[in-house]
Amino acid sequence: MPITFSTSRDVPDDAPVLAIPVFADGTVPAGSPAELDNDFLAARDFQGKVGQTLPLLADDGTTILAVGVGAAGEVDDDVLRRAAHAAVRNAGKANVVAMTLLDAAPGDADRGRAAQAIAEGASLGTYKFTTYKSDAKRSSVERVVLVTRAGNHVQRGLDRGSAIASAVALARDLINEPPGAMTPRRMEEVARAVAAEGGLTVDVWDEERIAADGLGGLAGVAAGSDEPARLIQLTYDPPGARGTLALVGKGITFDSGGLSIKTGEGMMTMKCDMSGAAAVIAAMAAIPAVAPKVRVLAFAACTENLPSGKAMKPGDVLKIRNGKTVEVLNTDAEGRLVLADALSLAVEQSPDGIVDLATLTGAMSVALGRDIAGLFSNDDDLADQVGAAAERAGEPMWRMPLAKRYRKQIDSEVADIKNIGAAGQAGSITAALFLEEFVGDVPWVHLDIAGPAFRADEDGYLPKGGTGYGVRTLVDLVANYRKPSRRR
Repeated sequence: MPITFSTSRDVPDDAPVLAIPVFADGTVPAGSPAELDNDFLAARDFQGKVGQTLPLLADDGTTILAVGVGAAGEVDDDVLRRAAHAAVRNAGKANVVAMTLLDAAPGDADRGRAAQAIAEGASLGTYKFTTYKSDAKRSSVERVVLVTRAGNHVQRGLDRGSAIASAVALARDLINEPPGAMTPRRMEEVARAVAAEGGLTVDVWDEERIAADGLGGLAGVAAGSDEPARLIQLTYDPPGARGTLALVGKGITFDSGGLSIKTGEGMMTMKCDMSGAAAVIAAMAAIPAVAPKVRVLAFAACTENLPSGKAMKPGDVLKIRNGKTVEVLNTDAEGRLVLADALSLAVEQSPDGIVDLATLTGAMSVALGRDIAGLFSNDDDLADQVGAAAERAGEPMWRMPLAKRYRKQIDSEVADIKNIGAAGQAGSITAALFLEEFVGDVPWVHLDIAGPAFRADEDGYLPKGGTGYGVRTLVDLVANYRKPSRRR
């Protein structure tokens, strides 16, 4: 059951836990309903670090939960997310948790956005994938009450944060499902459910339509599998839209590498290779709740990549939707092939901008580690918008060069381009340059999320397994989107 959020001027009588923010110097915000003794906190090694908690028993039998928020001048939205997560995770068996965390926000902070961050952190802090657990233990917290004297915009922020967190949880569920269950056809079912719930329109290319419409990259990757591919489009089209943004996600529901087969260890987490498509579909679930005046087109290119007698072979040439031909020299560089078709379809609908997300290259994790995504773009304006949205969402990314000097690495002797560059050299850049061949002059951002999409360990509100990375950035981007200038 999702947590419900409300506000109150006073601490509710039925809340057995009250979470109070504590700064790194041991002080609490002015007007706090409880005072804490600095010496007492220090004796228990409580230093006010972000997410650190210390339960204290009050005279009336309730629990005061001290929650660290770091230095007073450094409290931002992500600090509030992490503090709310810590409060909920350390609330014991309480069903209701009251919080005064909003008091820790700087005086000039947007209280609605801060409340949104608190709702996101609290909700995501309770996430667990338990579908296949016979003894699943769930969080006891059912209701969070934000104690504040702020107005209706705070409640709207809580509602928005709850909706976004639900979308992130959906993406995590899609990623964490076993690959035998989360097939391309199952992705279609989920997308149709999202469309029905949010009043979106849905269009699906099945295997026959994929072939008829010349989606050669998607058809080529799908050839080795008995599971049919799907190209899914969801559309949010509000009246009076001030622009059109296309979102494109890579949806390889399981990646064995094809005939260029991975090692056994390399396949162990390859159910996560559809994280881009999961993020795009899940973001569309939250966008109606945010209600931006922007038309949003979402494309998810979904297939398995498996070896068989029907599989594409190194040396094969595929023809993409936009007419370009690709020599396939490594069947494990398949994500860019399915994205090529999806990007081509997106361009045909004349968007003002395109953002794609893909667990595309292991080289990206080598360059930026497991926490940071790489951003590539042909347009500074759109790149800045995506970067700003990511910063507000607390999803770190770093802009990488789209270095034209490496473009010659994907020249082919038998086709227009080939699907890999020089071995061991700038693999993420040449993959991005490959994708650029299919966006024309449309402002475009490519997010290589190979690192942050799937975690081997827990970090605050980011769980082991699928993280749902990108959902919050996409929703924030759409909410604040403006048309970028086209390149000359």
